[in-house]
Amino acid sequence: MKVTVLYGGQSAEHDISILSAHNIISSLIRSEYQVDPVYITREGSWLKGKEINDFIEDSNELKLSLEDDNVSPIDINQLVEEKNIVFPALHGPNGEDGTIQGFLEVLNLPYVGCGVAASANGMDKIVSKQLFSQADLPQLPYVAFTEHDWKHEQQELIQQCEGSLLYPLFVKPANMGSSVGISRVENEAELINAVDEALKYDRRIVVEQGITADECEVAVLGNSDINLSVVGRLVKTSEFYDYDEKYINNQVEMEIPANLAPEVATRIQEYAHRAYKAIDGAGLARVDFFVTSNNDIYINEINTMPGFTEFSMYPVLWQETGINERDLIEELIQLGLRRYETKQGFEAE
Repeated sequence: MKVTVLYGGQSAEHDISILSAHNIISSLIRSEYQVDPVYITREGSWLKGKEINDFIEDSNELKLSLEDDNVSPIDINQLVEEKNIVFPALHGPNGEDGTIQGFLEVLNLPYVGCGVAASANGMDKIVSKQLFSQADLPQLPYVAFTEHDWKHEQQELIQQCEGSLLYPLFVKPANMGSSVGISRVENEAELINAVDEALKYDRRIVVEQGITADECEVAVLGNSDINLSVVGRLVKTSEFYDYDEKYINNQVEMEIPANLAPEVATRIQEYAHRAYKAIDGAGLARVDFFVTSNNDIYINEINTMPGFTEFSMYPVLWQETGINERDLIEELIQLGLRRYETKQGFEAE
């Protein structure tokens, strides 16, 4: 069986996607799949490489170019005719926000992971917060606004943030991951600079209440049959890790399972289950939480295509729960195929 792996992309998480794709392809090869790599360059070109049926040592080999042997622009008709299941190992905008998923739906191709609505809703921090509120999930206070609002009502928004939230605050683009564009701020001047930075990545902004708490995560696997991993905790020596500290310097350590009281871990898992259902998740997701020293739990966000890099929590959570990465990738493929077959059955009615 062949799998088409999509990776790269035009988002700020391009390099993470390549690292994820490298690990995913390695697992597929171990399971004796054949892989068709499709690399999306930073400029937006889609390049198809030669079939991969052996291990690739260096992830940089996945950065394809038309100057390479057996690399050509993607032929959409061929992609449709081959009917391979697609693994969109893409992170950030134009990857896990429903756009690629919608494209694959139009082509009537099976794919791994959440559908259009779940991907879009999970990616958008403002929309997902509204859905979490409907699901009665505890959240920290926040203020959301647009670039237009910021340009015309900056002082009013600053007053709203300072009137309803306490420093430190976290400023985030509504649609971005891997800490890209996120800042921790302690005063008004830093808040203004942080909003301007976040606006480089999205026109919609979230300012959240900061909190002293552990960051805990749960991996989710399944379609209608939702399975939950053990709870993991990020062991931090800093208040906030940016992109470089997470992926370049690898400063983040993982404690799996997290050292939590059993009833607290169970409650976190229950909240993860509700969050997954709230966005209508399918295939996989990682749900992130804050847990205070008093064991108060607040949902942070849901990630519908979590990383598969060597520094990523999602595959390690399942490893510690009893599913190795090879079996995990196999299950994700099967979940994607089952979801596709179910959808075809509805359309045939």
